[in-house]
Amino acid sequence: CGNEVTFPFPYTPYSIQEDFMAELYRVLEEGKVGIFESPTGTGKSLSLICGALSWLRDFEEKKKQEEAHLLADEPNGHDKQRQSSCSTEASNCQGSTGELDWITDFVQKKEERDMVNKLKEEQIRRKKREDRLEKIRHNVQLKYASKRKRLEDDETEHLLQLSKQMSTELGPDVLEQLDRSEEELILAEYESDEEKKVASGLDEDDDDDLEEEHVTKIYYCSRTHSQLAQFVHEVQKSPFGEEIRLVSLGSRQNLCVNEEVRCLGAVQLINDRCMEMQKNKHGKKSEGEESGGKKRHVSRAVCPFYSYEQMQFLRDEVLVKVKDIEQLVALGKETKACPYYGSRFAIPAAQLVVLPYQMLLHESTRCASGIKLKDQVVIIDEAHNLIDTITCIHSTEVSGSQLCCAHSQLLQYMDRYRKRLKAKNLMYIKQILYLLERFVSILGGNVNQNPNTQSISQAGTELKSINDFLFQSQIDNINLFKVLFGFVERYGATTAVKTNKENQKMTGLQNFLCTLHQEPGKEATIQCPPVEAEDDQPKMASPLMQIERFLSALTSANQDGRVILNRQGTVTQSSLKFLLLNPAVHFAKVLKECRAVIIAGGTMQPVSDFREQLLSCAGVDADRVVEFSCGHVIPPDNILPIILCSGPSNQQLEFTYQKRDLPQMMDELGRILGNLCNMVPGGVVCFFPSYEYEKQVYTHWERTGLLTRLATKKKLFQEPKKANQVEQVLAEYSKCIKRCSQVGGQMTGALLFSVVGGKMSEGINFSDDLGRCVVMVGMPYPNIRSPELQEKMVYLDRTLPRTAGQAPSRMLIENLCMKAVNQSIGRAIRHQRDFASILLLDHRYARPSIFNKLPQWIKERTEIKPTFGLAFAVLRKFHREKRPDGSEAS
Repeated sequence: CGNEVTFPFPYTPYSIQEDFMAELYRVLEEGKVGIFESPTGTGKSLSLICGALSWLRDFEEKKKQEEAHLLADEPNGHDKQRQSSCSTEASNCQGSTGELDWITDFVQKKEERDMVNKLKEEQIRRKKREDRLEKIRHNVQLKYASKRKRLEDDETEHLLQLSKQMSTELGPDVLEQLDRSEEELILAEYESDEEKKVASGLDEDDDDDLEEEHVTKIYYCSRTHSQLAQFVHEVQKSPFGEEIRLVSLGSRQNLCVNEEVRCLGAVQLINDRCMEMQKNKHGKKSEGEESGGKKRHVSRAVCPFYSYEQMQFLRDEVLVKVKDIEQLVALGKETKACPYYGSRFAIPAAQLVVLPYQMLLHESTRCASGIKLKDQVVIIDEAHNLIDTITCIHSTEVSGSQLCCAHSQLLQYMDRYRKRLKAKNLMYIKQILYLLERFVSILGGNVNQNPNTQSISQAGTELKSINDFLFQSQIDNINLFKVLFGFVERYGATTAVKTNKENQKMTGLQNFLCTLHQEPGKEATIQCPPVEAEDDQPKMASPLMQIERFLSALTSANQDGRVILNRQGTVTQSSLKFLLLNPAVHFAKVLKECRAVIIAGGTMQPVSDFREQLLSCAGVDADRVVEFSCGHVIPPDNILPIILCSGPSNQQLEFTYQKRDLPQMMDELGRILGNLCNMVPGGVVCFFPSYEYEKQVYTHWERTGLLTRLATKKKLFQEPKKANQVEQVLAEYSKCIKRCSQVGGQMTGALLFSVVGGKMSEGINFSDDLGRCVVMVGMPYPNIRSPELQEKMVYLDRTLPRTAGQAPSRMLIENLCMKAVNQSIGRAIRHQRDFASILLLDHRYARPSIFNKLPQWIKERTEIKPTFGLAFAVLRKFHREKRPDGSEAS
């Protein structure tokens, strides 16, 4: 980048990594937004670690020097203040100008004193934290003392449980016990934010540790927990592994150590049960808990791992030594502390926070986790599908059966407890009931009838703006954000029951909701349709949380989203869906608060989507955006990308929707694969545009006998549609290739039929013999007849300018196609010594607008072959010159 950057660590494996880290360092120092592309095998994770943490260490050192300078000048500052005060007092008599100068000088000096005092307090807190962590790091006796105290607490808790069991066996009044269990069903009086001056949260605490100021840190986000674990392992091996304060965040499903909660399985069920336990621990008894002068004590389950003292100990242990998710869970079990909440306590003091990017991109989740982005650095890795992720997170769908079920449950709840509910809560519940009634009505149904039997007269899909939907539903006069969103969010948590445990104990709302399905009530009461549980998964007892998300989405600006009315055969099959059109409106908050943002990935092309749909629409100036793409570490002659325009019989390859179903086109594809299987050793991966087309071609080849001929050279495998079968297919595919390479014979490997955008197009490594040739059949354009995509195209044409004479909607279609292609063909080259050929079967890839959207390291080595003969000669020479281990042939 033209500037010499000296890194304070002795680790620079490749010149590529040095360039990557130097550019990263510059972007962080200047507070810009960087789009970084680094192919697999270039050490991207390690480059991100060393570049970012080097900058962080330099930044902290500069900050300490500035603080020391300010504190050193403090006495002189007081002398100057007294001199200035005397001079201003003398000038007061000279008129109003002197008086204004005196006030300005006083305010400035007061700000300086406040800053010095704040720095002193921050230094004291920092010193205490460092001393505490150092003491824990070197004093093993503290751990033993803490463990001994936990054992004593466990024994005390066990004795208390025995005492409770003995008192229970004395024969309590069953009816009185049932009445007590219903006390928690009565909602406390709800007040909106405008109706109360001070919000009283459940987890308020005056402890100074909770008010600890956030140090400058780096938030590293990736797509999955496995990718985050791999990143943490890289940190442990880096030069910063011993000194960095790192905390890993995750979902309750990954971090919960309470077996009673973990056994629920589904994420939403675990979340609901955990929140219920927190309310039981922190909730206060309502005024209605006293009856007849006698105070009722309701027995509620609490989580034994939610101990503030133990979570503080876990927090310190996390900050002392780098731990991944598995190590964090093991530590939680050992210390009997909740890793989910304990890891949150470590966020303020952490220098590096590792988390899934769904947790960072969703604002309410971000706030609930205690994540503060002000003046911090965010690195989003594996960000090739960032736009789709933001859109998916903030889009939501609710079915007609869920609407009817929620209305039925809420109506029965109101009827049963009408006399005991506060007037304001009763009003809010009636408004929610009205909302649900209108939503079902706009789908063409009636909440007073069974949704399974209600047929829809006018089936089809209809798109509406948010305002039009509110007007047509006749709910435009209800303040969704102030009244309903807050009320449902507070009281509308879903509950669940485990289908295979009929005798499981349930309390509170769970008991009540389960009785609704069995209680013989009025004829107008709608019974909720049963939900079949797949693979022994829990089923939801209430859909209120899903409805809360839909109500929240309706508070978006009118131009940022659309409501899709999907009317099918019955009300149960129909649904309402909110579609987010402008993901920049949510990403803008991240960009505005952060000091710098890095968007990184192995394959980021085409980059125009990120610039236009995310950064430009979010108000980021073009001069703040920096693009950087490094080359691949493999030698240029280790990869052979070919664009093939015609097949062996000179049939032009054009797999459009109109031509790809032709028998001659499928036969030509079969002849190409037959020649490749005869020539390429090891594994060949063939990507089809869709599951339907893969099935159609497979059936055609079965009928013509081509599959039998292919099977003589390669064992055939098909990508399964079910995710739980992918590992088994990959294992068998790998064993077959390994066996063929060892034994030899007529069969030389395996042929895998995969699908673009399927289970094997992302995150799967076809390295070495697993992928010596990757074939891309046609161009996987998205379905332009999709109502969601059509609305997105209209929105982009209305909001974005044309680029190089091309409409934004056309660019969107091409970019979606090429992003999928680039992800798929990048599966083969995974390390420096790897080699593979890539075959793009469609003459349209040679068009400049398409060709320029290939990754730079592939584009600069791509050859365009008009005939199959020319391509076959180059392919044969390439694979003959390569040995199976990737070295050059002698």
